Amino acid sequence: MLRIVFMGTPDFAVPTLESLVAWPGGQVVAVITAPDRPAGRGRQLQASAVKVAAEAHGLPVLQPTNLKSPEFQAELKSYAADLQVVVAFRMLPEAVWNMPPLGSINIHSSLLPQYRGAAPINWALMHGDLETGVTSFFLRHEIDTGDLVFQDRLAIAPEDDFGSVYDKLKGVGAALALRTVQAIAAGTAPSTPQEPRADLRPAPKLSKETGRLDFSRPATELVNWVRGLSPVPTAFAALPDGRIIKVYRAQALSAEADETAAAPGTWASDGRRYLRVAAADGWLDLLDVQLEGKKRMPVDEFLRGAGPSLKLIGA
Repeated sequence: MLRIVFMGTPDFAVPTLESLVAWPGGQVVAVITAPDRPAGRGRQLQASAVKVAAEAHGLPVLQPTNLKSPEFQAELKSYAADLQVVVAFRMLPEAVWNMPPLGSINIHSSLLPQYRGAAPINWALMHGDLETGVTSFFLRHEIDTGDLVFQDRLAIAPEDDFGSVYDKLKGVGAALALRTVQAIAAGTAPSTPQEPRADLRPAPKLSKETGRLDFSRPATELVNWVRGLSPVPTAFAALPDGRIIKVYRAQALSAEADETAAAPGTWASDGRRYLRVAAADGWLDLLDVQLEGKKRMPVDEFLRGAGPSLKLIGA
């Protein structure tokens, strides 16, 4: 049986772990995940989703704070893995990814070499892509640059946002990972170098400022920005009174359809049904929002509770 060490942390990685545990051709001998972290209002330590799943199967769990630690690497080596499978973990030092005789594979949520980096699903949506997917590849020195094994594609629907694509790719990634591991075990896995292309976009880690909506941009681009950040970390803007409002869903309205145009960043509302902001070529109509300190709600419900002050926006 193929001896496998699995590495991952968030719920995105759990379906892949489950598929490997259920595969009769291999044995998951250990799971590496992030240390428990404070979470919630009480800031109590919380285990990662992968740790919870691993412990449910009685698997040994390692939670190193330093992947370069000789003690950790010695413990990892003691499991004598043939292959390591990595899903949504962190960057590994060469001494770790090069340890097993069959190497280490990563499951990445994009069609590599497009969207190398920490947030590929977000950036694909933020750029308005109509397709994404998952890629299995062998780990090498530079992040997300190793030889490709397999890719599976997924169409992005107009109503999709980060949350829905994330959920879809969890299952697609699990199936791809199992197919990749089976091919490696059979000695039939391809190993195709990534080719450089002029149209490649990076997928860097998102910062808080990434979510700030820039109303000098076209409305359709802003809609995609909202989709790519919903439900987390969420796009946001400052209301004219300075309060911050998060935007979970929005639609574009052309200036012709609204028959009025305004300078980008101008807010307009009837105080009951709509709240919108002028963009470069029309209006961004906010549909699902959250005021700081409040719960998420449809915009008409938000306006009913916001008071008459919003009726003056854009007047």
